[in-house]
Amino acid sequence: MQKRIINEHAWLLGAVDWNRRLFDALIPLPDGTSYNAYLVQGTEKTALLDTVDPSKADVLLAQLANVDKVDYLVAHHAEQDHSGTIPLVLQRYPGATLITSPKGKGMLIDLLRIPEERIRTVTNGEIISLGGKTLEFIHTPWVHWPETMCSYLPEDGILFSCDFFGSHFATTDLYVQNQAIVYEAAKRYYAEIMMPFRTSIRKHLDVIKNRAVKLIAPSHGPLYAEPEFILKAYADWVSEEVKNEVVLPYVSMHGSTEAMIRHLVDALVERDVKVHPFDLAATDLGKLAIALVDAATLIVGTPTVHVGPHPAVFHAAHLANALRPKLRWASIIGSYGWSSQAVERIVELIPNLKVETLNPVICQGAPREKDFQALTALAEVVAAKHRGLSN
Repeated sequence: MQKRIINEHAWLLGAVDWNRRLFDALIPLPDGTSYNAYLVQGTEKTALLDTVDPSKADVLLAQLANVDKVDYLVAHHAEQDHSGTIPLVLQRYPGATLITSPKGKGMLIDLLRIPEERIRTVTNGEIISLGGKTLEFIHTPWVHWPETMCSYLPEDGILFSCDFFGSHFATTDLYVQNQAIVYEAAKRYYAEIMMPFRTSIRKHLDVIKNRAVKLIAPSHGPLYAEPEFILKAYADWVSEEVKNEVVLPYVSMHGSTEAMIRHLVDALVERDVKVHPFDLAATDLGKLAIALVDAATLIVGTPTVHVGPHPAVFHAAHLANALRPKLRWASIIGSYGWSSQAVERIVELIPNLKVETLNPVICQGAPREKDFQALTALAEVVAAKHRGLSN
């Protein structure tokens, strides 16, 4: 990948990682990802904004081959997919100063053993001049780490947002071309990484809206030449508004729970409730996370394994608890052979979900007519709770 021209003073550097399929040994990457770095040149100074994952260090260093001087290396975020090549860049440019937030300084020293004397911290709103161009540093803590910040180039209206507004999406496009595809990639990124911090993000959105942003340049995925597209999406995702949707993750071992799921889905659909069923034996958990962004209700379906929920359900409940979606209601359905504490165990797994718990439906063995009637009653309660919510 060669340097890509944004304008006569700014370039996209970095690397596209087409084949990466797992991030942090945890997050699926069905569309690969990119590690974006940016070069900004004024009449007096040059700034490099972020670096790349160490696995792509050679790509970045090749892009810098004809860049004689870097005065400032800006670290918006200490996570290694952005910071991991900082030591090599500092070695290449011995006169460069590493700029980061006060909390970022300690983290970069801990993670990368950067010499303290190479680091300069900047306060929120602090500005440095590059000669005809300036960079304003906007602290954005908990997007998604405590040290994160953005850089704003007011002369060109460019916001270098790092992980904020990012998308794990490998593409040769410099700018967003297909909004539908990027919307889903950005929503997946938000769901898996940003959603637990939506209250903080909401405040940072207000700060950004006070800037005349003409272009958003994130550290993953294509750039937004129409910033309102992603700003509007984020405003929706971080709001307290929920939609007339039920997320229904489940596992069925011998068919009993699956029969209950089928009946409940039909009953909900008959009552005009949108349902997202996920068989956890085959589900991409990123898709589950995306569905949780907007849903009003979570209903977990599980058989009983050694008195408790199925391990896949345990994992999904733990994930939902960690992501802290803006759910309002939750319930549990499932079956057991001789004894079950599945409901009690699942409730213990989701203390972060500030939800009203609706009556669970747990049956012994295969569901009987009374169990199906209870599921229909649960669907009626959900539909009543959702009345007035948008689709």
